[in-house]
Amino acid sequence: MNTPSQSPIFVKTYDFILWLLPHTRKFPKDQRFSMAQRLETTAFAFYDLILRAAKMKSPYRTLLDADIELDKLRFSIRLCVDLKLLSMSQYEFAAKAIVEIGKLLGGWIKKVGPPSPSA
Repeated sequence: MNTPSQSPIFVKTYDFILWLLPHTRKFPKDQRFSMAQRLETTAFAFYDLILRAAKMKSPYRTLLDADIELDKLRFSIRLCVDLKLLSMSQYEFAAKAIVEIGKLLGGWIKKVGPPSPSA
């Protein structure tokens, strides 16, 4: 895999987090420490997992953990729209970014495949 700074999944994840942070800062005070924190924590956890996976010899399980974080991020973004914390256009942008990241992650998972039983 390319170095993290050059790989599309890292670039797209960085861009998503860069987009996300100013939006969560605008959440109402009563949601800033629940939904905003959850979104930010999940996004950074996803980044941490793909970074760890890029450094591993057998990253399959770590990538599956990253996939779970991405699902949590999808859920939280949708919940933010239902709670009127994000507009529909913001949701559309976020959903598109998450889909692109998910496709890159899925390709990576498929490429590395599960570890062999003897490993």
